[in-house]
Amino acid sequence: MASGMETIGTSLRAMAETLPEDGHVMPAFFIGHGSPMNALEDNEFTRGWKAEMADVPKPTAILCVSAHWLTHGTWVTAMDRPKTIHDFGGFPPELSAAQYAAPGDPELAGLVRETVQGASIGLDQGWGFDHGTWSVLKPVFPKADIPVVQVSIDIAKPGEWHYQLGKQLNRLRRRGVLIIGSGNIVHNLRWMDAQRIDQGFDWAMEMNEITNGLILNRDHAKLCDYQSLSKSAARAIPTPDHYYPLLYTLALQGPQEDAKIFNDKAFLGSITMTSVRVG
Repeated sequence: MASGMETIGTSLRAMAETLPEDGHVMPAFFIGHGSPMNALEDNEFTRGWKAEMADVPKPTAILCVSAHWLTHGTWVTAMDRPKTIHDFGGFPPELSAAQYAAPGDPELAGLVRETVQGASIGLDQGWGFDHGTWSVLKPVFPKADIPVVQVSIDIAKPGEWHYQLGKQLNRLRRRGVLIIGSGNIVHNLRWMDAQRIDQGFDWAMEMNEITNGLILNRDHAKLCDYQSLSKSAARAIPTPDHYYPLLYTLALQGPQEDAKIFNDKAFLGSITMTSVRVG
């Protein structure tokens, strides 16, 4: 009987043969995910996600970096059947009852572990799909028939470290893997204002304008050091959890690839739904 390591090695070799690196290069996305209710709603944001992904070939698998999986060290989900995590409160019962029953992909998890150099990637058996992942995938891929893995965010590491880790994932795009970073560039829940349902505070709009300009100008180094961009950064990005997924997506941008901004709108005063497509 083959050992576990032999089985994983055989599976990785089979994946490499089936999904050659010189194949079609998948685009990559950063999605401003906002409220988990987007999982169930048909609104301007979910329609924007669908429109931008309408021309994407069906992925062999999806890799998501979600703002809602913060860890010490870096982990990738490696189970066959990830659970749907309802990591929120105060929403209608139908949201807590919602499921996203996509399969996991232990082979892809192993390939991620092999691909990344300079960081130890743990194979996780206990997490699943948090709402940063499934609230985006459910409207866009409702059949839940594409394998999905999540990569965690080591919250102790700085922006540049996450950007460099993201670069190493680029080869997966040539294997049919759709990579999605899910968060919000401007994200301050303490300052949410129901009276500003479609508006942003001045500091939110300033930070959004600055980051948009840097994204379009490919100035990734400045984006990694976001705290130094403006005095508004301290209020617009009080913690980096929702911001770091952007860096994973931008790290994938090739020399000949443009970045497109969509869903560029503020919400509840202190959140921006700004999303980015690379490739």
